[in-house]
Amino acid sequence: MAEYTVNGVSLAIPDEMLNARIAGKLAKGGYEAHEAQAAAMRMKPGHRVLELGSGLGYIASICAGVAGPGNVTTVEANPAMLPVIRANLDRNGFADVTLLHGAVTGQGEDDAQIAFDPKNAFWAGRIADEDADPGKVVSVPLLPLPSLLAKIRPHIVIMDIEGAEQHLFDAPWPAHVRGVMMELHPNQYPDTVIKRIVDCMSASGLTYDPGPSRGRILCFRRLRHAD
Repeated sequence: MAEYTVNGVSLAIPDEMLNARIAGKLAKGGYEAHEAQAAAMRMKPGHRVLELGSGLGYIASICAGVAGPGNVTTVEANPAMLPVIRANLDRNGFADVTLLHGAVTGQGEDDAQIAFDPKNAFWAGRIADEDADPGKVVSVPLLPLPSLLAKIRPHIVIMDIEGAEQHLFDAPWPAHVRGVMMELHPNQYPDTVIKRIVDCMSASGLTYDPGPSRGRILCFRRLRHAD
């Protein structure tokens, strides 16, 4: 078991889940650095937070430290990562963070299942496509985004879901969402998808947030005059 401290957050991960690149980022404190900075810039005490794609539980821990652990819900599709995430949240004093298992999509039934490709590297897992190895694909709960938004009523939504974001911006988002932070994966879809994301956020009363945005980290905030 490899152990690291990143930005004051203690993280442990089984050696077999690491490679040299991620181990180096964790050791040097560069793991998910831009995402952590974006979250810290816009998070406030009492904010309800919904994170899609838990990783190691690092960003959820950053959010819990500001918003309070009882206000944070994080979602992970890869079943192998659930005990790792839970242990990392607990070791940092954030046992009250809600950890949900499932893959988030734009639509679907709450009790449905979807095929997920966990990949060899924990950070690369994604909803299975035609290139997935059938021997490695697992069935996981499908979590429709509209249901999550209605149940949790988050103020802030954070996502890093390896391209699945392309399915989450076909309808306006609810008014209680004050900020959205995401990592884009432009190698997995055409520019028209990014335009659709931006157009959907604009139609939802959210605009580009230049402060925390950087590179592939794209952030939106609710228009101040619309609050």
